[in-house]
Amino acid sequence: MSASQKLHINKDWCKGCGICVEFCPKDVLQLKDGKIDIKAEDKCIQCRQCEILCPDFAIFLGGDEE
Repeated sequence: MSASQKLHINKDWCKGCGICVEFCPKDVLQLKDGKIDIKAEDKCIQCRQCEILCPDFAIFLGGDEE
């Protein structure tokens, strides 16, 4: 993963639907305590499927200052 791009999660917006977990091709995400959690960020290929498919806009890929 590039240093300029990382996964960001807004747990306040996440309702724990698990869509991002199901569609992640590299098994980067998991549900933990009913919310999304990153379990293997180093496996992320930056495909943005989690970001695109999240109905609550609770996860995105971006720089540190976003």
